[in-house]
Amino acid sequence: QKADYVINVEVNDKTQVLTGSETINYFNNSPHTLTYLWVQLDQNVRAKGNLDEQTSTRGIRDSTAAKFVASGLGLSDYEGGYTISAVKGADGKDLKKTINRTMMRVDLPTPLKTGEQFKFSIDWSYNIYDRMSEGGRGGYEYFPKDDNYAYTCAQWFPRMAVYDDVNGWQNKQFIGRGEFALVFGDYTVNITVPSDHIVAATGALQNPEKVLTKTELDRFNQAKKSFDKPVIIVTQEEATAKESVKSTKKSTWTYKAQNVRDFAFASSRKYIWDAQAVKLATKTPLAMSYYPKEANPLWETESTLAIKNTLEVYSDRTIEYPYPVAISVSAANQGMEYPMICFNYGRPGPDGTVSARLRDGNISVIVHEVGHNFFPMIINSDERQWTWMDEGLNTFLERETKRLRYPDLDLVWGSPAGVTRYMKGDKSKITPIMTNSEQVKQFGYNAYGKPSAALTLLRETVMGPELFDAAFKEYATRWAFKHPMPADFFRSMEDASAVDLDWFWRGWFYSVDHVDVSVEEVKWFRLKEESQDPENKTKKVKKGDLNASASNSNEPESDFSNGYEEITVIDTDDRFYGEFQNRVDDNAIRAKLAGKNMYEIKFKNIGGLVTPLLVEFTFKDGSKQLEQIPAEIWRYNESEITKVFVLDKEVTNIVIDP
Repeated sequence: QKADYVINVEVNDKTQVLTGSETINYFNNSPHTLTYLWVQLDQNVRAKGNLDEQTSTRGIRDSTAAKFVASGLGLSDYEGGYTISAVKGADGKDLKKTINRTMMRVDLPTPLKTGEQFKFSIDWSYNIYDRMSEGGRGGYEYFPKDDNYAYTCAQWFPRMAVYDDVNGWQNKQFIGRGEFALVFGDYTVNITVPSDHIVAATGALQNPEKVLTKTELDRFNQAKKSFDKPVIIVTQEEATAKESVKSTKKSTWTYKAQNVRDFAFASSRKYIWDAQAVKLATKTPLAMSYYPKEANPLWETESTLAIKNTLEVYSDRTIEYPYPVAISVSAANQGMEYPMICFNYGRPGPDGTVSARLRDGNISVIVHEVGHNFFPMIINSDERQWTWMDEGLNTFLERETKRLRYPDLDLVWGSPAGVTRYMKGDKSKITPIMTNSEQVKQFGYNAYGKPSAALTLLRETVMGPELFDAAFKEYATRWAFKHPMPADFFRSMEDASAVDLDWFWRGWFYSVDHVDVSVEEVKWFRLKEESQDPENKTKKVKKGDLNASASNSNEPESDFSNGYEEITVIDTDDRFYGEFQNRVDDNAIRAKLAGKNMYEIKFKNIGGLVTPLLVEFTFKDGSKQLEQIPAEIWRYNESEITKVFVLDKEVTNIVIDP
């Protein structure tokens, strides 16, 4: 399906009311005749008596901060939700509508057949909310020292719901956490704000000569050719000077965007603005950052560089970034994404101090939110149903970007090591990855950390980087600007690699099992030699004989067994050859085993999650050897397996997955 929008919107900087009117042209490309359309009314999640408020299960705790009491018990004075003043057809006549919380059904005057389009309009308004007290993704940030606002407007207009071949209409109510299922289209948006505001938005600015000063326009054009460093279009001094003047005039910024699934914008007179061109294979998008003086010196140094690094790495791993701009806007305590624009936290202390932790968090959130341009803004999964398909895949590539461009940052989050405590925790407090967003427990681990860890393991241990990277790129290419479901990702990864991963998806995504494999028993054998004392035999080595305590004591590491057990290899009886006339050389086979150490190891799957085996042997001479065994070793028995290793040297220690 396709939905094109022409929108006029105004932000009132005195009353903090947003007023808009839109015309939607909806294209029915499905094989079905439609008799109604569903429109998302996301702001109604903040109306009195909303579904989240009515179904909250919070309790009372003594000495709770007033801010959290107000939000938890619905004590806010904020009047939220849309005021829908008109829904009309192209002929100007009212259309019948039914509003059910965050969804509005628009009944069509005549059925919309395959290949037809329907144009209608909606007029609306709502009170923009203070994110400090109300939370949420869109709203405003108030700066009391200079009495100014920064508006980050998201989910601000009624948006078409998705109609697809899996669900029909995806009209599941927006409760607050499950994000969005959206349809692609073209946008023309006219944004009216005070004339001293700077507006950042999805798409390309159409009238820079009308809304920018000549100096700003010259710098803006210069930035389009600057590939080595950002050009500051609005300086800190210029932005600060506007804070106290406050123009009473209005300006309208016009933006156009093609083939996007959503539109967001930010507006403030406080914004410093810098930009730099990014050289990709065939395109040169503009990386841009908008931030108040309170975000410096951190943002001027890191934000646009982080956008550039993200676009380069993600374009290499998925598809080339197709849009003309990528924007990062400073917004307190936030990390949220929309096509071409995202809102990100990270402010220095009052004295301008930037700690290593703050720098890490700021770069990480910018990489993550800019990365969302690819998942789900381009590879357009259904966030209302499957959070992991955008958050998990994106967290994986965020970590890869940091690994390649910021190796000094913390890389534990999103790795197998980063989810160890979570995965081996209380299973009653864990849900499978394949759980709807609104019912997930431990959301951060479930939707972000564990899927990323799974993909990291898949790349590094199961498939190998070459096969994984090619398959992942194929998935992105195959499903760009479409609506993939989980099975589409699973199938694409297998189809492009010839690696059977059914066991992997089942275990990691549909269960709450964890990886825990024990070396349950070790037996050490050598081939018996006739000259040796026939009584020189030892008993099998049982669990507990491993020198596991050596690292926890002052005792030197020693052999893990009391010696080997001798075995005899006998001549092959003729009956084992059947109809074959030729014979193997029994003596040659025995000769190959002479002097070798044969270790029969029993592995037990305690955690339940099938996994490749990485077995590290430490030898008597101090050297080590790593054996990598594919997960198919468990195909006949997922609980317990036995494998024999023939080694030249004597083993003193065995470790699973060092």
